[in-house]
Amino acid sequence: MPNIVVQKFGGSSVATAERREQVIDKIINAINQGYKPVIVVSAIGRKGAPYATDTLINFAQDVYEAIDPRAKDLLMSCGEVISTVIITQALRRRGYDAEPLTGAQASIITDENFGDTRIKEINARRILDILEDNKIPVVAGFQGVSESGEITTLGRGGSDTTACALGAALHAEMVEIYTDVEGVMTADPRIVPNAKTLKHVTYNEVCELAYQGARVLHPRAAEIAMRERVPVIVRSTFSDAQGTVISDAFKQDDIEIKGDRPVSGVTSRSNMALFKILPQQEVEEHILLESASVLGCFRELASEGISVDFINVRPDLITFMVNKDVVEEACGLLTAQEYKYEVFQDFAKISVVGAGMTGVPGIMARVVDALTEAGIAIYQTTDSHTTISCLIKIEDESKGLQALHDKFSLGD
Repeated sequence: MPNIVVQKFGGSSVATAERREQVIDKIINAINQGYKPVIVVSAIGRKGAPYATDTLINFAQDVYEAIDPRAKDLLMSCGEVISTVIITQALRRRGYDAEPLTGAQASIITDENFGDTRIKEINARRILDILEDNKIPVVAGFQGVSESGEITTLGRGGSDTTACALGAALHAEMVEIYTDVEGVMTADPRIVPNAKTLKHVTYNEVCELAYQGARVLHPRAAEIAMRERVPVIVRSTFSDAQGTVISDAFKQDDIEIKGDRPVSGVTSRSNMALFKILPQQEVEEHILLESASVLGCFRELASEGISVDFINVRPDLITFMVNKDVVEEACGLLTAQEYKYEVFQDFAKISVVGAGMTGVPGIMARVVDALTEAGIAIYQTTDSHTTISCLIKIEDESKGLQALHDKFSLGD
């Protein structure tokens, strides 16, 4: 079926009656342009709002603090289901027939890794039938169903994943991710006031920006879109701005790939803790042997599903970072295995990202110069083809982001 567009609306977009009317306007606009829209919605509002996912979880934990993963997924699926019905009702009031669907009803089949499940397949037949009946499918994002019938959720940013996976399954012309900003920006505008909206970024860039802390398209969603070659546009629900196109490669006339623009954005992560794993023995001749045995800590952490980042291995020291929400679990595991370690929670990981830096000399030098000129100490670095990251003190995070943004002229 030609001209399908998947439109995803986030929690802030559906939070109030006024904003929901703007959502309906975007859907009607797509119809007027000849598209058949498939709508994906997140839970209404954010933390503290009556139907927000965090609010529902807190409600359950007020009754009894321990909640098992299966029950938690069942509860977390409710917010999006509410949104599907409310948006369906809003469409019907405006004269457009719509049909709400849970992830299960939309045949989004997942594994059973509750809380962070992966989509295995989507049977698009029901959605296509709804479109053929000239109705608008409104699908609950963030959720699916396992082959054994268990309700599952896709993890943080899961509605983006739902939208991109549906875009691929339906062979959609594009996926539109509607949010409260006008596209993918060169930095968080709350920290860097002169941040600008990018016209175009690659799938790889948006993945890296998301992995390094930017609140843009979820990396898993970008991976699906990249694998299936589904164009994605990130734009605002509340304006008519062009937004940011996410696709395979830049067009040659895009400013972002000119010689003076090797970096597309800067971002940071401060929700992490730094671990230092120390040698078991202080005797010099045993340091290398003991450090090699200490490398087993990565195997132990992986066995419990704890992801590590910013890894540095030296003969006398191993360092890595984990998300702060698993610090207690990581400490318990390392202590039980009798590792010697230290934990620091006063560091931030600051990164520059850009497809244009590949093969361009001097990018690391400019990063170091920017931070040094701002009086910021660098404790560790890592790099890839599209990303350079530095470990700095958390109190320097905002200053560091602005310094890097200015050094690469991203606000010009």
